[in-house]
Amino acid sequence: MRWQPIDNLPQHWQQLASSELPPLVTVWNEQADRLRNSGAFKIFMEKMRREIAIETGIIERLYTIDRGITQLLIEQGINEALIPHGVTDRPIKQVVALIQDQEMAIEGLFDFVGGQRYLSTFYVKELHQLLTKNQTHTEGLDQSTGKITSVPLIRGDWKKWPNNPLRTDGSIDEYCPPEQVASEMDNLIQWHHQHQENQVAPEVEAAWLHHRFTQIHPFQDGNGRVARCLASLVFIQARWFPLVLTRDDRSAYIASLEQADQGELSGLIHLFAKSQKQSFIRSLGLSEQILSETRQTRTILASITDKLKQRQLSSIPERCQKAERFAENLFNIASNHLQNLSEEIKLSVQNLVEDTQLFTVSASAGDERSYYHRYQIVETAKQQGYFANVQSYHSWVQLVIIVEKIPTVILLSFHVLGREYLGLLVCSVCAYHRDETEEGDRNISDIQPLTESPFQFSYADEEDNLVNRFNEWLEEATITGLEYWNSSL
Repeated sequence: MRWQPIDNLPQHWQQLASSELPPLVTVWNEQADRLRNSGAFKIFMEKMRREIAIETGIIERLYTIDRGITQLLIEQGINEALIPHGVTDRPIKQVVALIQDQEMAIEGLFDFVGGQRYLSTFYVKELHQLLTKNQTHTEGLDQSTGKITSVPLIRGDWKKWPNNPLRTDGSIDEYCPPEQVASEMDNLIQWHHQHQENQVAPEVEAAWLHHRFTQIHPFQDGNGRVARCLASLVFIQARWFPLVLTRDDRSAYIASLEQADQGELSGLIHLFAKSQKQSFIRSLGLSEQILSETRQTRTILASITDKLKQRQLSSIPERCQKAERFAENLFNIASNHLQNLSEEIKLSVQNLVEDTQLFTVSASAGDERSYYHRYQIVETAKQQGYFANVQSYHSWVQLVIIVEKIPTVILLSFHVLGREYLGLLVCSVCAYHRDETEEGDRNISDIQPLTESPFQFSYADEEDNLVNRFNEWLEEATITGLEYWNSSL
């Protein structure tokens, strides 16, 4: 790919913005101050910063750490003593130093925003210097031998030599020539400030800024880390969350960057929007759980006071009722969808397999069976990282497929996200096998979510847009559910 100067946002950028985020942001903004002031939110953010710091180095392949140790470091802090010998491919002291550099850089982004500073090339250099504080060398091309070798890393200044990577197919990605870097970075910063004045959607601006920066590739090494920090900066300025990308996102991340190289920015925007959606859901759903774990008397009393104030507001019941009306509509759509799917499957297999049973079962909110399937729903929520509250509101619908006496079940559940019900609901979907034992018991096995995250909605949604979003989500879940069933045959 030959290098070309960076270009501005496409004129149709509004069409690229996420339709899911604005209603969720509305709910978040109404609860943000209460959560931020709870004391427990600090713990939540500390864990998030540690996760970002660890995973960004894994994405860049600066080191490897297994998932178990990663989780331990997220929960307890970045500490050499928590990392056993042999679980990483670099000296433990070096790995810890790199992670701490990345954690300090993320904390610095909050200080930058708090100080109401404007993004400049000076700050970008400052950020690079901090991120590479404990990285002394990088790979470079030896001009005399043509071989890749280790060379000293220039920190906090633009590259002096080309840094065009060689792809596996033998082609070369050409980044900005060193002599053009300063002018390209000036254009990047100038356009970014214009976008801020024009109130470009955060997920669109973060993706644009990230991609155009990587097109320039102004530093000898560390460009990916700086690019993700710049994207996080956009989100933090919007009072959202830093960008969380993990090793599981790496393939999609690289693919979306390659698509952006071809002029299609939507994939990267979608990936960033998905990350923000998950952060909003985790914060709203887990904040109360974190609060209960801290057991700090002052924090608990402050939370109780806030809850009492919230419940005195007459608007809360009205908001919940509006969300529940949406839930009833989506419940009916889901029930009809699964019923139609059942009929379609029957027509497909009726002449191929004997002893086939297909049927749907449902329970609307208030039904005496609405408490059924709690185990499957809670397990699905655990896998997706949120607290499923089926006490405040719950309805469900399931499709049961029995072929050769082996039941496969697809289950959709509408319930509250988080312990406190303020008008935010989700629909989760999972598939599982149900085995009948000789004693007549039913064993549930192999519970798998059928989507990356639950479908979230609230009183702040617009109904037409909500139904369109749900139909798309439901179609994706259905396809994944059929693949699950197919793999069990």
